[in-house]
Amino acid sequence: MTDGSTPSSETKGMSAVGRRPAWQQALPWLITLACFAYLYGKLSGAAGREGLTLSSYLGGVFSNVDWGNWLLLMIPYSFFFFLIDTGVVWRVINYFNTRVAYRDMLPIRGSSYILSILNEQVGKGAMGLYLNRRYGVPGWEVGSSMLFIMFCEFYYLLGWATVGWWIGKESLPEVFGWIPYVAAVASLVFIAWIFVFRGQSAGLATFRERPIFKAFREASPRHYGMVVLMRSPALLTAVVVYTLALRLFGVDVGFVQMLGYLPVIFFGAATPGPMRTVAITLWVVLFPGNKAGEMAAFGLVQHNFFIFFNAAIGLIFLRRANRELFD
Repeated sequence: MTDGSTPSSETKGMSAVGRRPAWQQALPWLITLACFAYLYGKLSGAAGREGLTLSSYLGGVFSNVDWGNWLLLMIPYSFFFFLIDTGVVWRVINYFNTRVAYRDMLPIRGSSYILSILNEQVGKGAMGLYLNRRYGVPGWEVGSSMLFIMFCEFYYLLGWATVGWWIGKESLPEVFGWIPYVAAVASLVFIAWIFVFRGQSAGLATFRERPIFKAFREASPRHYGMVVLMRSPALLTAVVVYTLALRLFGVDVGFVQMLGYLPVIFFGAATPGPMRTVAITLWVVLFPGNKAGEMAAFGLVQHNFFIFFNAAIGLIFLRRANRELFD
């Protein structure tokens, strides 16, 4: 960063990333509208079959939930996820960018949750700005580390989805039978990816020397595996928490069955769009044998409580993050 009025090349590069075409800005909202339209149709139909208005139908669903026990599940899980998530970011930044203490990463990751309410990528951009101004890490290098985390996230969810299918395939929808084939193709892609960035082919040098691929150039298979292992306790805990929470909504589901469903739903949560509407819609789509109201209500409160409670955690660290960023 420069002290003068002329932006540095790093700042210009970060600004260019922020300027997206209009269709990219509109796409998350179009996805959200499509999901809400689908949910409205399903819920209106379910309410009509019971001779109720939509508000009365949903009111009955919410009134039957033991919210005290639900909070006892969700609040500890949200804090646990925050600690795991921060640990992953901390470890990757220390691998590829600069030395940062775990306690110093907590305000960076926590405060970014506030900006992630509508867009996860904005939160990641805020972490990049913080690390750039606080530790002098070039923005493209931080972006490379965030991209590395997203890449590992895909394989972490796909890996556990495959385990869930392998253990409980008899209780999962037929479409889940595609998971092992997707996993096989993804494994071949991963092998090729490692060859591209760790191989000695001179023809690939120009491509892989770009700043955005810094983390991938330096990463060995051990680094990928470490991120997956660090992430896994959060997912396994989520399987337990979501299974018990869903039972509070009157839907009986087993832990093994949830292990098959949850990674797929978390893939949906990563789809661009506010309120995690794709993930909410997937609860209704993947559980067709249950009442649409219970599943829609569960998805709505589950994902949005998680988003907003994480943002509340971020408020704890916001003053320190602002002080360190702007002072």
